[in-house]
Amino acid sequence: MGDGLMDLQAWRLAAASALGASHSKTGAPCQDAHAWALLGEDPVLVLVAADGAGSASRSDSGAQLATAELLDSVRGFFNDGNELRALTRETAQAWIRNVVARISHRAEQDGMAVREYACTLLAAIVSPDHACFLQIGDGAMVVRPRGDDWAYIFWPQHGEFINQTVFVTDPAAIDNVEFSSQVGPIDEVAAFTDGIEALVLHYASQTVHGPFFDQMFQAVRALPMGGIDQELSEKLNEYLSSPVVCERTDDDKTLILASRLPPYQPIALSAEAP
Repeated sequence: MGDGLMDLQAWRLAAASALGASHSKTGAPCQDAHAWALLGEDPVLVLVAADGAGSASRSDSGAQLATAELLDSVRGFFNDGNELRALTRETAQAWIRNVVARISHRAEQDGMAVREYACTLLAAIVSPDHACFLQIGDGAMVVRPRGDDWAYIFWPQHGEFINQTVFVTDPAAIDNVEFSSQVGPIDEVAAFTDGIEALVLHYASQTVHGPFFDQMFQAVRALPMGGIDQELSEKLNEYLSSPVVCERTDDDKTLILASRLPPYQPIALSAEAP
């Protein structure tokens, strides 16, 4: 793999939100949602994922509304002529307020309490020389900066117990927005909900299980065309729904993979790789 810009290709993506085994048994809908976009001529990559709270009756709608509104807010930011380097935590907080307003409007229409639409939310926004990330709740984003190893952006927001987290509909959500602005190229990024945290993060050492991403990204790098690949996304959905994954987690699972690296000779994988 080279380090020069000439080695880079268009962003290629695979993405899936898969129904968890627990919801499949009860007939509940998938409470995860995701969205993505490539904005501008020298495109800015945007990845968004949300995980609806299992205890909230309309959390599937909440996750869909949250991802759609956040993507709209990001698109509006660039349509107004702003550059990514100008993005601040205050603007990210304003976007979350937009999300809450949209969910509140739907709740009012439905005659429901806002908390019934509770969900987590995270987003990665990556330009050729800059990257910004924001998150409320659990799930995580993992990147490989040029010439470096896999690293997480924010460790998942859990409370005293692993199944506790913060939701965008919580009164303290705005104060809990995590935001990061980074200078420098990032060529691969993954975003995922907490359904696969145990597969890809080491909780004890708070590190990323690199072999998982080494393997998963091989197919993304090999894609011949820019944009999202529906066939690979369907295969990703099948993998997330497979027994090898569902035996370890019965939750809904979202995984988005985006790369602008060219294919290269597969590296040796450890025995722990899926």
